[in-house]
Parts: sequence; C-alpha cells; structure tokens
Amino acid sequence: HVMKKIFCFFIFLLLFSCKEYIDKPKNLLTQDTMAELMAEMAINDQVSFLYQGKNLESGTRFILKNHKVKANDFVESYRYYVVNQKMKSIVEQAQKILLEKDPKAEKHVKEKLKANQNIPSFAR
Repeated sequence: HVMKKIFCFFIFLLLFSCKEYIDKPKNLLTQDTMAELMAEMAINDQVSFLYQGKNLESGTRFILKNHKVKANDFVESYRYYVVNQKMKSIVEQAQKILLEKDPKAEKHVKEKLKANQNIPSFAR
C-alpha cells in the first residue's frame, strides 16, 4: 500500500511539475544514488506483493535510512530529474542494477518487455 501511495504521489508530481521549471534542489541526489534507491524500492515492492496484508512501510524508510537519504531529498530529486527528463536513464540504470543482483531475472524481463511492447516504458 505504501508503494502505491508513493507511486501515486510521483505521478501527481509528474503531472504538475512538468508545467514549470524548478531549481536544482539543495540536496540533489546523484543519478547513481537514485537508481540504487529505485532498484531497492522495486525489490521492496515485490516483497510487499508477496506479503499482502502486512505493513511493510518500514522497508522504504529502511532503504532511505540505509543510504542516509531523507525522504524529502528523494522526492525533490525525483521531481527534478522528471522535469529535466533524466528519469528514463535512471530507471534503465535501476533495471541494470536489478539484473546484476538477479541475473536469472533477465529472461523474465525480456519476456515481459516483448509482451508489453505497446505499453509505454514508464507504465510497465
């Protein structure tokens, strides 16, 4: 549930932040850090899916704390990269990180991409 809320929040930011230029955040996270966080959050999201009904909100907080990142800094950095059209490369880098952590997943990812060719990459 937490990841769904975070995802909806990001979509909200995407819709409204693209209409205006934003300044570079004071504590902008590097693209590498953003990719690593997003990869770990994707894993956390899968754990949440496996253990439905359990409160796994602490997983997201743990990931941010483990990287010494404040939630607000993550959100501001995410917004900045979306507005500046850098998010696609960050997501691709996060996918590479996931595949490095689980090489067997590459076949599964390729099958999903092939099956969902008509769906935009950000929605897969």
